[in-house]
Amino acid sequence: MVGQTEKPPDPRWAWAAYEPDADRPWNLAQAGHLYRRAAFGANWEQLQQALSDGPQRTIDKLLRPQAETAQFNRTYDEYEAATGSVDQLRAWWLRRMIQTPHPLQEKMTLFWHSHFATNAAAVKNARLMQQHVGLLRGQALGSFRILLKGILQDPAVLLWLGAEANRKASPNENLARTIMETFTLGPDHCTENDIRNAARAFTGWFVLRSKLRYISREHDNGEKQILGRSGNFARDDVTRIILEQPATSRRLVQRLYRWLISETAGPDEALILPLAESFATDYDVLKLVETMLRSNLFFSPAAYRRRIKSPAEFALGIVKALEGTVSTTQLANDLADLGQNLYNPPTVKGWAGGQHWINSTAILARQNLASALLRGSGPYGDKLNPWGIAQKHGCATPESAQSFLLDLFLQGSFGPDVNDALLKTRGRQDDDGGGRTRSLAHAIVTLAEFHLA
Repeated sequence: MVGQTEKPPDPRWAWAAYEPDADRPWNLAQAGHLYRRAAFGANWEQLQQALSDGPQRTIDKLLRPQAETAQFNRTYDEYEAATGSVDQLRAWWLRRMIQTPHPLQEKMTLFWHSHFATNAAAVKNARLMQQHVGLLRGQALGSFRILLKGILQDPAVLLWLGAEANRKASPNENLARTIMETFTLGPDHCTENDIRNAARAFTGWFVLRSKLRYISREHDNGEKQILGRSGNFARDDVTRIILEQPATSRRLVQRLYRWLISETAGPDEALILPLAESFATDYDVLKLVETMLRSNLFFSPAAYRRRIKSPAEFALGIVKALEGTVSTTQLANDLADLGQNLYNPPTVKGWAGGQHWINSTAILARQNLASALLRGSGPYGDKLNPWGIAQKHGCATPESAQSFLLDLFLQGSFGPDVNDALLKTRGRQDDDGGGRTRSLAHAIVTLAEFHLA
């Protein structure tokens, strides 16, 4: 782990492409690591294919899948557009995460959902929330420049921030403050005067009958001073000025570093700088994500299991591995109980993540959710069958199923005490292989290792 007491890695080595060698082989553990970060976990066939393909070809497929992603998205967009409630939208999004041929796109949509946190309970309009998440998905791996412009024109965002009536006589500083302090620059890189003047530049924009409208007489045409620039600025000028600030690209790279590399320690400034400078030239999210996923640093111990899974990552990791589809309406409710209520991030800062996901109550709730998913009855029915999956992939006994499930869920990477604990669990079972294997699966997915991405 790269911590404060360790020497930070050389940036040239860190961001160079990983090439397997005798000291750093491409193996099941590395394949599982990649799928935990760039997707929601993997099934056995995907892990085996990754071993065969090698890291670079596997990353190629995650970044630019050959499957008909556009048609899949159109189909799901039509379903979601026809929904009448946010509860239905949550269920459809989870189903989309499970079935998508482009899991990295959905993983990055989830990232932006927390970054541009917008709460449906305040917006009170499911259609606007569907459009909001659609905006995030459309640029999840696209242009941050286009995404930021879209956010400033998004009725859901304006309603959430109380900026639906931005009049010249009373500019909405909450919108300007959130854009500058939370979504881009950070609180230490803009002044109260910058915020007041940006608020003036945003005047004239209203949300009327759920649509964005511009009323020219309500726009402040006076000269404004924003981040060292002076002029008769309007909304798009503020976007341009913000994106020209080095603090914006640095902060976004730091956020993505925490999402894709490690959340255990803040990255060294020298490590971030080359990526931030490159990102600032075009704000191409795909290029930045690709650099991180292909890097030596990503495939080093400094990144391995250095993130705590969110509730969605935890649950979907079980579902994906066992090749099933469960009731996503029920799952959305259970994830909300665990603190990750999709479409309803708690504040404009999104979900804090990290250790905030884990406490004694949350651990017990995760164990209960895993039990419900694997039980074979109850709200999730018999949609996930560990014994059936083990048999499908060549296991004939509970003992062989245990080894298989350890590789499937943990990719063989776990502490020395795990096998002893699982032997005790297996020894307490006296029914057939199906019951034993459900208990073993539950024991594995409630190990500390499985909570780490």
